[in-house]
Amino acid sequence: MKLATTLTILALAFIVTVILAPISIPLLRRLKFGQSIREEGPKSHMKKAGTPTMGGIIYLIAIILTTVGVGSYLDLFTTYTVVLLLVLVGFGLIGLLDDSLKVVFKRNLGLTSLQKLIGQIAIAVLAYFLLHGSFDTSIAIPFTDWTIDLGIFYVAFLIFWLVGFSNAVNLTDGLDGLVAGTASIAFAAFGVIALFQEQADIALFTFAVTGALLGFLLFNANPAKVFMGDTGSLALGGALAMISVLVKAELLLLLIGLVFVIETLSVILQVGSFKLRKKRIFKMSPIHHHFELSGWSEWKVVLVFWSTALAVALIGVLSEAFL
Repeated sequence: MKLATTLTILALAFIVTVILAPISIPLLRRLKFGQSIREEGPKSHMKKAGTPTMGGIIYLIAIILTTVGVGSYLDLFTTYTVVLLLVLVGFGLIGLLDDSLKVVFKRNLGLTSLQKLIGQIAIAVLAYFLLHGSFDTSIAIPFTDWTIDLGIFYVAFLIFWLVGFSNAVNLTDGLDGLVAGTASIAFAAFGVIALFQEQADIALFTFAVTGALLGFLLFNANPAKVFMGDTGSLALGGALAMISVLVKAELLLLLIGLVFVIETLSVILQVGSFKLRKKRIFKMSPIHHHFELSGWSEWKVVLVFWSTALAVALIGVLSEAFL
């Protein structure tokens, strides 16, 4: 894929998002799709109550239109494209239902964890069967030439990977612009890796996501005019994990998606510590709230996390290029 084509994809997804957002945000507000803030969260977030949520649907539409349109025009609409759109839309629909229930019942709880898990597993299994028979079931160990072939057990890994990172990105979505920024960096990194591998169909999708997220960031950065909601975060996490699978750099996602990993670990450690010792490790989890309650401004937390995401993404890309 040429540089001009890549920039065109980025620009197209960006422009579609920027056009859709000013139309969608007032509509979400009129429909009273406002965010409910959990009472146990930082008190400074109470002023965000009522900000339109479900904004993820804005960039999901932009991604779909760009991927399908450009993919059809350049003859890059493949099985991999279908699988990526399946995961993106499938996980997005789970998030949309979750967000809708929160709005209807005016609370910060939508679907139960079990309900979301069942839906996520079903989509992961469907993705596996779409790939089954023509897909490498080995996993590469980053920074080495070693691989481990999981064989039939790869389906269990795929389920764990998609569900795990979908929820990891969802946990990270707690500050204005945090996920939009970190996710756009991670998708761009895997887009470059896809270009290295000459997988233009995957690169098309990743750069469509990157462009759409950058467009969304104009409206989601502090102070946010719209939140992505579970509609957006669950979709992004699932799609990011699926891309790492398709470029056969699964475990590299632990590095490129380090911010999401740390956020998830902070929740696991906090819950585990409280249950076992009745003591908390952090002032609040996920860890971005810990930094807020330690006196950092929301912008400082976001900028530090963006910088971390950029640093590990560069390391990940360089490792694929030169090692």
